[in-house]
Amino acid sequence: MNNHESPLTALQQGHWFKLICGASYQHLPAIRNLTLAYTLAGADCIDVAADPSVIMAAQEALNQAELLGKQAQNLGFGYRYRPWLMVSLNDGEDPHFRKAQFEATACPESCWRPCETVCPTGAIAFSPTKSGVIDELCYGCGRCIPICPADLIYARSYVFRPDEIAPLVLQTGVDALEIHTQVGRENDFQRLWNSIQPYLEKLKLVAISCPDGDGVVEYLKTLSEIITPLNCPLIWQTDGRPMSGDIGAGTTLASVKLCQKILAANLPGYVQLAGGTNDYTVAKLKSLGLLQPTVIDDPVLNPVFPNPDQQTQTIGGKQLRSVNSSHLVAGVAYGSYARVLLSPLLEQLESRFTPEPQRVTFQRQETPTDRAQPSKILSPIKTRPSLSVLEANPKLLWQAVGKASTLVSQLKSVIGDS
Repeated sequence: MNNHESPLTALQQGHWFKLICGASYQHLPAIRNLTLAYTLAGADCIDVAADPSVIMAAQEALNQAELLGKQAQNLGFGYRYRPWLMVSLNDGEDPHFRKAQFEATACPESCWRPCETVCPTGAIAFSPTKSGVIDELCYGCGRCIPICPADLIYARSYVFRPDEIAPLVLQTGVDALEIHTQVGRENDFQRLWNSIQPYLEKLKLVAISCPDGDGVVEYLKTLSEIITPLNCPLIWQTDGRPMSGDIGAGTTLASVKLCQKILAANLPGYVQLAGGTNDYTVAKLKSLGLLQPTVIDDPVLNPVFPNPDQQTQTIGGKQLRSVNSSHLVAGVAYGSYARVLLSPLLEQLESRFTPEPQRVTFQRQETPTDRAQPSKILSPIKTRPSLSVLEANPKLLWQAVGKASTLVSQLKSVIGDS
């Protein structure tokens, strides 16, 4: 049961649930329906690609969830409020910000096409109407690249331009930004942060996502100094094993290990797991005593604790303490596992009607990687209004919400546990 008053209280009390739709995922029907199902199940945050069409689809789902919220509550689901909408940006090349690409006509006729089998979203097709990568379905997991017998598949990466950030924040009404970075990118991060600063007052949350690596703690401490002072909550997202949660139970161990390392550093802000999270994550966190079992009312939890070396500090007449002083996680983000969990129901829904995508102009800087191939412009996907929507199929809707709740409730039910 979700007993929180807002996404912020869920974060403060250590039961924050974030759905990651994917920084490169642009399949609007799935994004809209995933957002609706997980929102009605009690999610606190929906993380989507920084693409106006994708943002609009998610916002439509959030609006629909508000209309269905009372019904969801009557059915025993965890919806209590509108979750925050987050978009992800990158300060350099990153696996979350790429698409697979290859020329299907170059594939040998004798190839058994393992790429088609390994793709978790069905983004690779060989048919008379479409052969190759279906761009809007690809979220950049990269599993097809090493498995290609002919070594034909490469990744097409992109990095956001700073001048794109202002319209994203000001015109689309997102609540939060997440910056994906990697160890050693202090200068790149600084440039991106400088472009974000003028719009911080419009945000409810900032998150920084970083994978493990040599010197990761010192790197994050440097980033903490760059962004201080910050007048909104901050999340450190521990990206253990990116985009792997649907592969198997063991993938969660990398995220938990990195989480423990970051918690021990006692950085100012909240710590949230990602990268390999799945159905085993909460159980693992519980076994290690890393989840907060009860609500803490006093002292006040300060989301932007300016001095990580002090456990308590008086600011504005209030006694504040570092949110990480107890070395507990604030929440968990789920990506590929959350999507795969609902994919049979969503595929059943989409099979009833498949709209033709249209392109609208929205350009990003792209660079091909793993091959010396010419870059292409990645445009957002826009579907016609007759999009098949989950709420038009009540039976599938509540089945999907029920499935989503099996994941969300693991984290929310921690409240009151002894």
